[in-house]
Amino acid sequence: MLDGLQEIWFTIKQNKLRTLLTAFGVFWGIFMLIILLGAGRGMQNGVMQDFGSDVLDFIIVWSGDTSVAHKGMGVGRKIRIDQADIDAVRAQVPGVRLIAGETGAGSGLITYGDKTSNSQIRGIPDEYFDVKEDVPFNFGRKVNPLDIDDIRKVTVIGTAVAERLFPGGVDPIGKDIRIKEVVMKVVGVFHDKGNRGRNSENVFVPMSTFQKVYGGGGRIDSIWLRPKPGVDGFALEKQVLELVKRRKDVSPDDKRGVNSFNMAEPAKRVNGLFTGINIFIWFVGLGTLTAGIVGISNIMIITVKERTREIGIRKALGATPFSIVSTLLLESTLVTAFAGYVGLVFGVGLIELIAFAMRKAGVQGGYFMNPEVNFSVAMTAIALLVGVGVIAGLMPALRAAKITPTEAMRAE
Repeated sequence: MLDGLQEIWFTIKQNKLRTLLTAFGVFWGIFMLIILLGAGRGMQNGVMQDFGSDVLDFIIVWSGDTSVAHKGMGVGRKIRIDQADIDAVRAQVPGVRLIAGETGAGSGLITYGDKTSNSQIRGIPDEYFDVKEDVPFNFGRKVNPLDIDDIRKVTVIGTAVAERLFPGGVDPIGKDIRIKEVVMKVVGVFHDKGNRGRNSENVFVPMSTFQKVYGGGGRIDSIWLRPKPGVDGFALEKQVLELVKRRKDVSPDDKRGVNSFNMAEPAKRVNGLFTGINIFIWFVGLGTLTAGIVGISNIMIITVKERTREIGIRKALGATPFSIVSTLLLESTLVTAFAGYVGLVFGVGLIELIAFAMRKAGVQGGYFMNPEVNFSVAMTAIALLVGVGVIAGLMPALRAAKITPTEAMRAE
């Protein structure tokens, strides 16, 4: 083994420039593959960040005005969802894991002393933040069942609202603020990154308090729900729509009387898009790497041609075809693996440098953030390098194994 390595090292030293230029093809192929994969991951992270705290399996159902006549009733009829509809969905659709209603009073002025914020005011039950379970609370707590039962004048506010009303790091918990001139005590501060962070502009009050203070007569603007594990979200969405439409005497074909949105649909499209992008990246990267393989294979063919006499003499002295093949395969694999490993290190290093620079500069938004290379991708690249080295040297090595001592003696 040591003699073989010494022989390979001697051959490389004899052809430094040729080996360097050949190895550069493999280096560049792996380097570009890693850079493209890291950039693709950065794009995916940026786009998925746009979903923010929105979990990817929730379904929203809301009502509007009918657009299809049904059971003798004309179009333009206003449909109102209420708590009874939520209770019916909970009781009759077994695939629902979590469900909560939400209602709103539009935008209103929120004040604390001389500080103000114009924010959306929403009424919610205590289960609301269980449905949106990925929303973290920076301070305090969520709305709880006692808030609902006792019709407490409490509120949880988004971080954007808290920063306007309580600048300079003032603790907002326990402070009394005015929401449309009604005094409410702040009990929690949440940070919802969904809707590109605009959800943190909202303030929430208990549903019972909202209906007593701001009216609405039990109206529910929208139903938020999550399926149980293993339940098809699209099938569940269809079941819920059918039930609510049936309860409200809305035509099954009416898209406006009762409508829905399934977060899994855009997530599915985005994941499909990035699957296509990753396939394209691998195609381009492997194409570049193939050029390096061809280069190494050509150089190995030239090496075999140059060493024909040497190979013939070795065979005349008793060298087996296996020893000749293994020596040449080892040479091509070592050159390929070393060049590819350097390309891998440089590629990962550049990706990490870009990520570090973005963090230092505070550039962590938009549609590109936190570029990275997965460990599995790096391992795949290393396995690919070994395979590439074997493929590149296989044909020349087999050709060398077929050289006879007589043929070698006639070689120039």
